[in-house]
Amino acid sequence: MQPPERIIRMRTVLHRTGLSRSSIYRKIAEGTFPPQLKIGTHGAGWHESAIDAWIADPAGWHRSAHRPRA
Repeated sequence: MQPPERIIRMRTVLHRTGLSRSSIYRKIAEGTFPPQLKIGTHGAGWHESAIDAWIADPAGWHRSAHRPRA
């Protein structure tokens, strides 16, 4: 049995990718960065596997190519 997918928050994404907050939002709008997941009324995060996939191949990542595991 696989462990459940981790959800990571903005601070962790900023640290792991080295991108700025505005660069992340721009890339999301362009479709070249994993979109956020709504995790609460005022909270959002990312599937850790989606961020790992982007870090492994930033130029080759595309929204339609990545489906996070459940």
